[in-house]
Amino acid sequence: MKEKDIYSELSSIRNLMERSSKFISLSGLSGIMAGIYALAGAFAGYRIVYGENPGLRYRDNYVTEPQVLWQLFFIALVVLILSLITGLWLTIRQAKKRGENFWNPVSKRLLINMAVPLFTGGLFILILLLRGDYGIVSPACLIFYGLALISGSHYTFSDVKWLGFCEIVLGLLAALLPGYGIVFWVIGFGLLHILYGSVMHFKYN
Repeated sequence: MKEKDIYSELSSIRNLMERSSKFISLSGLSGIMAGIYALAGAFAGYRIVYGENPGLRYRDNYVTEPQVLWQLFFIALVVLILSLITGLWLTIRQAKKRGENFWNPVSKRLLINMAVPLFTGGLFILILLLRGDYGIVSPACLIFYGLALISGSHYTFSDVKWLGFCEIVLGLLAALLPGYGIVFWVIGFGLLHILYGSVMHFKYN
C-alpha cells in the first residue's frame, strides 16, 4: 500500500472515530448571533438601569426595585429564547451539510452533560431571586454557564472548554463587583460569544 493511501486510510479512521465520540456540527454563527442578542439585551438593560446618564458607574440600588427586576428578567428571557432558537436552527443546518444526524447518541450525551449544571444553576438563581439576593444573580449565571460548557466540552470541540473557563473567571470577578454585573454580562455573553463564534466559524466551517 502506498504511503498516500495509508495516510488517507488513517484520516478516514480518525474522522470516523471523531464522529462517533464528538458532536462536531456546532455552528460558529450561532455563537456570533447569541453574542449579538446579548449585546442588544445588555443595551436595553443599560437604559433601564442607568437611564439617560452616560458612563458605567457603580450602582446597586436598582436591585430593590421590583419593576426594574422584572424588566431585566424579561429581557434576559427574550435573549435566551432567541439564542436557543437560532442556535438550534443553525446547528441542524450544519449537521445536514456534514451529513450528520443532529439527534444522535453523542448529541444526547452533550445535552445531558450541559443540562445538569444549567438546571442546577437555574434553580440556584431562582432561590436567590426568592430570597432577594439579587446582587449575585449575574455572577451565578456566568459561573454555572461556564460549568455547563466545560461539562459538555467532552463531547464536542475542545474550544468550548476554554470559553467555559473564561465565563467562570468573569463570574468570579462579577461576584467581587456586583454593581458592575451588566458590564460582565456584556463581556461574557456578548463579546466572548462573538469572539468564540468567529473562531469556530473560520476554524471548522
